[in-house]
Amino acid sequence: MNGNEDKSEISASKFVGFGLEKVFPLYAMGNLESEEDVLMGKIGNFELGVGHVDSIWEAVKAEALLEAEKEPILSSFLYASIMSHDCLERALGFVLANRLQNPILLSTQLMDIFVDVMMNDRGIQRSIRLDVQAFKERDPSCLAYCWVLLYLKGFHSLQSYRIAHALWNSGRKVLAMALQSRISEVFGVDIHPAAKIGEGILLDHGTGVVIGETAVIGNRVSLMQGVTLGGSGKETGDRHPKIGQGVLIGPSATILGNIRIGDGAMIAAGSLVLKDIPPHSIVAGIPAKVVGYVEEPDPSLTMKHDATKEFFLHESPKSMDRCDDGLSVSEKERQVHD
Repeated sequence: MNGNEDKSEISASKFVGFGLEKVFPLYAMGNLESEEDVLMGKIGNFELGVGHVDSIWEAVKAEALLEAEKEPILSSFLYASIMSHDCLERALGFVLANRLQNPILLSTQLMDIFVDVMMNDRGIQRSIRLDVQAFKERDPSCLAYCWVLLYLKGFHSLQSYRIAHALWNSGRKVLAMALQSRISEVFGVDIHPAAKIGEGILLDHGTGVVIGETAVIGNRVSLMQGVTLGGSGKETGDRHPKIGQGVLIGPSATILGNIRIGDGAMIAAGSLVLKDIPPHSIVAGIPAKVVGYVEEPDPSLTMKHDATKEFFLHESPKSMDRCDDGLSVSEKERQVHD
């Protein structure tokens, strides 16, 4: 039995308790073959379309039934949010509309808009499911798929952005901006609707995340709380960071300007990044410098923040404070004295 088959059996075993024997997609665990299936419009054992089984939606419903049995006081909430709907998009539209409503933006109006956008955009349908799995697989505190849909504001703000982004691209910019304002007010997450964000994204906690108008984020990226992808001043045009695939950005990291963060890089917590970062490197500090390199292709999937004291003691002398000619500061000083 090969490695992929082993992973599939492990993934399937997780859902025996829910009465589901389908193998769930391995995308969030880094299975690139499954990613190709996703990009072709397939997710796990189901293809987006009529007559096919939506494995994630089936899991959400099964989990909601178990939750209702454990906590009968939540049965009405779970029925209204999940069991009364016929697909993941309508359930998500209901949840988002009720969280974002106010006396002027009525929940019924918002739900009509949200559902219309999601039901007519296969790209959003795919992204929703990849995002759900990203939250479930990468956040150890998230024990069920239905928790992602019902409770995690990082997921809610991300999916609300996706709807606002679709509205922006369709020419409904005033509504998109109104939605952005409401998302920021309710969730504490400020994402410009013109920003471009890939699939399989984790906004862990989400609080304080700011993503500017011309920012671009690749697939399989994980962002912790307080991350800023901003401009470096009052310049106009393309002025925000470009984040490669599989990047892990630690809490309160600030990345400013039209710079490139290479694929598979890791930005340590509290770092200030002002220049391009090579792929698969670890950067830390104010301003941020390369302090090491990651072995895994996508640190966003493992969520291992390796910038620890032990790491720095053993690894940072190998790559820290390199000069333009590739020599470390200590090596440069020895050359000068010699």
